[in-house]
Amino acid sequence: MTAPDDAGRTPVATPALRPKVTRRRPAAPAALQADAAPVPSQPASAEEPEADKREAPKAAPKPAAAAAPRPAAAKPAPAKPAPAAPVPSPTLPELMQAQTPEAFADLSRNLAAAVTQANTLFATAFLDQGANLTAKPDPFDVQGAMTEFWSHLAHQPDTLRDAYAGLWSRYADIWQRHSLNMMLGIEAEAPPPSRDKRFRDPEWAANPAFSLMRDTYLATADFLTDLVERTQGLDQDAKRKAAFFIKQAVDAASPSNFLLTNPAALRAMLLTRGESLKRGMENLAADMKRGKGALAITQTDMDAFKLGENVATSKGKVVFRNDVIELLQYEATTKAVHEVPLLIFPPWINKFYILDLQPKNSFIKWLTDQGHTVFVVSWANPDAALAKKTFEDYMEDGVFAAVNAVNDATRCDRVNAVGYCIGGTLLSACLAWMAAKGDQRIQSATFFAAQMDFEQAGDLRVFTDKASLAYLEGRIQSQGGVLDAQAMADTFNALRANDLIWNYVVDNYYLGNKPPPFDLLFWNADQTRMPAALHMFYLRRFYSENAMARNELTLMGEPIRLSKVKIPVYMQCSKEDHIAPAPSVFRSAKLWGGPVTYMMAGSGHIAGVINHPSANKYQHWTNDAALPATLEQWQAGAKEHPGSWWPHWDKWLRKISGPDVPARVPGDCELDVLADAPGTYVKIRS
Repeated sequence: MTAPDDAGRTPVATPALRPKVTRRRPAAPAALQADAAPVPSQPASAEEPEADKREAPKAAPKPAAAAAPRPAAAKPAPAKPAPAAPVPSPTLPELMQAQTPEAFADLSRNLAAAVTQANTLFATAFLDQGANLTAKPDPFDVQGAMTEFWSHLAHQPDTLRDAYAGLWSRYADIWQRHSLNMMLGIEAEAPPPSRDKRFRDPEWAANPAFSLMRDTYLATADFLTDLVERTQGLDQDAKRKAAFFIKQAVDAASPSNFLLTNPAALRAMLLTRGESLKRGMENLAADMKRGKGALAITQTDMDAFKLGENVATSKGKVVFRNDVIELLQYEATTKAVHEVPLLIFPPWINKFYILDLQPKNSFIKWLTDQGHTVFVVSWANPDAALAKKTFEDYMEDGVFAAVNAVNDATRCDRVNAVGYCIGGTLLSACLAWMAAKGDQRIQSATFFAAQMDFEQAGDLRVFTDKASLAYLEGRIQSQGGVLDAQAMADTFNALRANDLIWNYVVDNYYLGNKPPPFDLLFWNADQTRMPAALHMFYLRRFYSENAMARNELTLMGEPIRLSKVKIPVYMQCSKEDHIAPAPSVFRSAKLWGGPVTYMMAGSGHIAGVINHPSANKYQHWTNDAALPATLEQWQAGAKEHPGSWWPHWDKWLRKISGPDVPARVPGDCELDVLADAPGTYVKIRS
């Protein structure tokens, strides 16, 4: 998981596109002679790119209408003035023309300071890396995968010939169009709007050099990534790894990622006389210090939020605690509640408060408003003392302990359970174990972006082959038996490198901006550590060996067979999820032995799940027919609905939640109140 689907981004602010006109050399605008600061970037408001949610500046109040001399002769109200057209940003040639000797002197001085600081940083980082003589140069065996890829491709000359023919044909078209545009003195056509933020600056269309560079890069990128898909006979694991790391290299090579080929960065440098780069190197130094010599990119203002004050503010109590979990019971917001309580198991890779960021989008608050008694597990952030905790420990001290505690806290012997991401994988194993034992206390199960079958588990499988697992296991042991949180953050950032790495390289280091406060990215950066035994078991037995789906898994002495689980199951997936892909969740849905409701939400791993109905965002798809053989068949018969899927799930849940009973108060039954929500475990930082 976890990482922000689907985490959010801070797109580089770009001015509005100028109208398409014949290019003429303008006189230098006088306004360009003065110092100016680059426009700060704005945060996205969800995991996927969206319009900025900040309120627009309020218009000035209208002047009071003058008093009419006679009521009969009142003057009509004046017409509202048309909104002013946005002022186009200066082009790079205009900025260069406007530079003065004084401006060039300031620019040179600031560039020298930035280069000096960069040299110091890189030299220090090089020495730090050199001191680590145990580091493997290729821990994930990328070279092996690439060698196998090129070896297969070398024996497919027709594939290579067709690919190169397509590339050169596209090059010829690009060069022909740009030559014609330059001859006629017109701007190049901007590409269709897309989610690719890298080329939003108007200079990519207006400037022939940048436009040619953009189109040539995109053609080459498509050629390289498509080449892997065209190659036949390649082992699926090697093909997946080659495709993943070729895309990483292609993304890194984008001209938008380099100072001298990024028009927004060049414009900021000229407008601020180099101050933007100087600030950027200060940001880089702070990130290197925070990462203790490694780059730990800052994605938001981490000092802007405090748990229990402006995030995770829903009212509740800690009613149970052991060394693995704290159990939170949230206060009812209705006079009556459903008889059967709801118990949620979030992923332990992240912290639970993704479910309770703000009152306006809090899943927990919405559930209490619907009359549910909500319990949420808050996992411990493990240190060396918990390094030997196993998957079975998390079953016993996590799921089973929480179920027992909810029974005691409500005097109800039934529970509706929810598992999110890896929390759902754990819950599914527990359900199979309980089915084998005849334990029926969990009467229904809901899964958010959770997998039980890992055959099509997406790009994370790149890191679960033998070479990768051996490297990871050695790294964990060298860190005292727990995987550091930064390793998890780096992994999930790499899955969406353009949004979660290169976007911030440009914004933080080239433009010199400070990331603004953003609650989702604050949560995304608040990663947890992983116990060695638990983490390696999970990666080997589930991701690498797919043991549960193949009926090859035994836990706590019982064979784990999901087909033995007969309770109602609701499975949510997200259409654009890159961590728990929709096809993988569909395969998982086919494993259960009872009735299954499969639902697909719009967006990704985070925003597809956390989508409050009041936001009126995205859509979801349902299909009431029995699950067909393939996801494509399910989609063909599915019906699209606008907005959040939460009400659809709540309708399903209400039918099995029993009659209404008086609202429960934390601590009223068998369990004492130990602390206020959000508890103590969630506040332990890595």
